[in-house]
Amino acid sequence: MTKKKKILVLSDHALSTSGVGCQTRFLIEGLLAKYPGEWTFRQFGAAVKHSDYSTISISDDFIIKPIDGFGDPNLIRTTLAIEKPDILLLFTDPRFFIWLWEMEDEIHQVCPIAYWHVWDNHPVPTYNSVLYESTDLINCHSYLTYKFVNDMYPDKTNFVPHALPDDLFFPIPEDQKKMFKEQVVSPERSDHFIAFWVNRNAKRKRPNDLLWSWKIFMDKLEEKHGHRKASLLLHTQPDDQEGPNLYAAAEMLGIEDSIIFSPDRVEFEKMNILHNISDRVVNISYAEGFGLSTLEAMKTGTPIIAPMTGGQTRQVVHCKTGEHNGVALPIEFQSLVGSQGVPYILEDYATNEAITNAMIKMYEMGPEKRQQLGDTALEYARTEFGMDKTVELWNKTIIDTIHNWKKARKNSI
Repeated sequence: MTKKKKILVLSDHALSTSGVGCQTRFLIEGLLAKYPGEWTFRQFGAAVKHSDYSTISISDDFIIKPIDGFGDPNLIRTTLAIEKPDILLLFTDPRFFIWLWEMEDEIHQVCPIAYWHVWDNHPVPTYNSVLYESTDLINCHSYLTYKFVNDMYPDKTNFVPHALPDDLFFPIPEDQKKMFKEQVVSPERSDHFIAFWVNRNAKRKRPNDLLWSWKIFMDKLEEKHGHRKASLLLHTQPDDQEGPNLYAAAEMLGIEDSIIFSPDRVEFEKMNILHNISDRVVNISYAEGFGLSTLEAMKTGTPIIAPMTGGQTRQVVHCKTGEHNGVALPIEFQSLVGSQGVPYILEDYATNEAITNAMIKMYEMGPEKRQQLGDTALEYARTEFGMDKTVELWNKTIIDTIHNWKKARKNSI
């Protein structure tokens, strides 16, 4: 019987609702299902704080230990000695793992290091080179990131995008859409044009600019079409300390009556419904490594409005035909920002006028044209961001990395 290959994972807790947590779970479950008997996983599930620190056994091959933060050198030393993993897989912002890369010589006494990586924007982050050099496998879930890193380290860099299981996000029948729309937004708004925004209420996501653009859109809708039959559904925390008070901003702009807040965490089934009852999903972030909310929308056959920035460009613009899966917002202004840890990176902005015009364009397309766009987006998402494809790429690249690393290590002894 072939010995299972053990992967030690450091990322957001795989049962959490964060994008990193969900993608971790989808990948692990996908590998276990598609390649039974070949893999076993041990995860340190990161969070700021957990309500319960008990070890969770999803199965014999999927075990999660909750921890605060992303670990420390002593934790890793002890775990490497006890578990003896075949590979260490990292997944989240690289700044959380600087301490780990600093001890890469110790880790490499036991196993190679893999990283599911994204970097939001130009210029090429050459200051990350020491991190890349310490990593044996760099799988990039943004094509922009892949181009950056592949130019520097072609022998160990691959494009492996995020993906979503087909049974989580999918189109539902029209009669169900009508029923759920009345339940969610009320029968009085059943004939409204619904715009949907799914993001954390944080500066990077530009929530107040979204409300401002919506105010302009509503005024133009009344001016051009003689009504204000439109609602903006926001799945976010309006009072999140990382962002503005959206209740106050909506009141200042005089658009409270057209705003619906969905602040509670919901299961995938409810999120699938919210996407399905929407006429379009919008994301206007000035930095977006990938953009899971827009991929969720595309998987439900809902057209999107999104800026051509970071990994989101490959969603809103068909990578082979150049066609748009909704409305692609041009980048009209860039700001070069930075910090001591990230010396330079660009922020990409679409103007409020462009965002408003995209909303008007999407409205004036009408239901039939929007449905055509949604169908195209759905087929594209299934082709370019399929779960099977992502799982297969991870399986192949990890096996190759483990084999090549062991071979190189044997030859060096």
